[in-house]
Amino acid sequence: MPEFIEIAGRRVGPGHPAFVIAEAGVNHNGDLDLALRLVDSAVAAKADAVKFQTFITEESISPLAVQAAYQRENTGREESQFEMVKRLELPFEAFAKLNEYCQSRRIVFLSSPFDTESVDLLDGLQVAAFKIASGEITNLPFLAYIAAKRRPIILSTGMSYLGEVETAMSTIRQAGNPPVILLHCVSNYPAASADINLRAMATMSRAFEVPIGYSDHSDGLEISLAAVALGAAVIEKHFTLDRALPGPDHKASLEPEELAELVRGIRTVEAALGDGHKQPARSELNTSEVARKSLVAAQDIPKGAALTLESISIKRPGTGLPPAMRDQVIGRLARIEIAAGTPITLEVLE
Repeated sequence: MPEFIEIAGRRVGPGHPAFVIAEAGVNHNGDLDLALRLVDSAVAAKADAVKFQTFITEESISPLAVQAAYQRENTGREESQFEMVKRLELPFEAFAKLNEYCQSRRIVFLSSPFDTESVDLLDGLQVAAFKIASGEITNLPFLAYIAAKRRPIILSTGMSYLGEVETAMSTIRQAGNPPVILLHCVSNYPAASADINLRAMATMSRAFEVPIGYSDHSDGLEISLAAVALGAAVIEKHFTLDRALPGPDHKASLEPEELAELVRGIRTVEAALGDGHKQPARSELNTSEVARKSLVAAQDIPKGAALTLESISIKRPGTGLPPAMRDQVIGRLARIEIAAGTPITLEVLE
């Protein structure tokens, strides 16, 4: 597996901090000002990147396409998917403004394209990576078109079998072989914990030898934190300014303070993972002296007396010789008078 992949100068992969993508998606409701406020919220939460969606509705969705069940439930409207998505579309010029604003706020700008014109737009903006949505994983001509741009790809794998991921990876490698990060994902909003199957990350890591992450559609923060503990190199999570806003994704999104809490939690988990070497933490050393036991004088031991099983005992503190040395000190002579309760050290023995 490659040690890392670079995205906008940041190392993303095993042994490096998780790359946190704040998924704004279409939670701007087609309003550029709201999109800019979402950037500010992602910056305040200390996310590494903020991601949108770039599409021409007419190029991406048939007028006959129906809504997903969760979209119908979350919007409370009976309409076609085309009608719903059209209201959420931003004009192409908005993405140049978002990209420029992200640069000024020092956060990585990302967006998922859904048609080739959107790919070309993002490529022209020198996007740091292409984030490809789960629904495109079987769209092999589209994957090949993106791969030919030779920019890093972050590919979500929701709704897919391992064989479909393999075909997608083969297509990408043949078309340009850019660096790839695979995200495990469950494409339901919200995704039930019993459906998550985080161990699939390890399966994909072994199968494809690329960095693996997790695109989280579950409620709460716990699953993302567990994914980081299991080695996720990327975490993607939907967020909104207000879950009560109208739209298909707001209800399954984090609000600003929750997003900030997620980033804090991820950094805490990363700090706790450590380097894997089993050794005492520096902070434990004082506790070790207090909590461990050592050989101590069970009674006053006169100078020159031989130590016996009866004259020594095993008690706290741990500043004397370890209990494992008891048999080795039996019979040794006291160099000085040893008061009862005094830890036995080599210095007090002949």
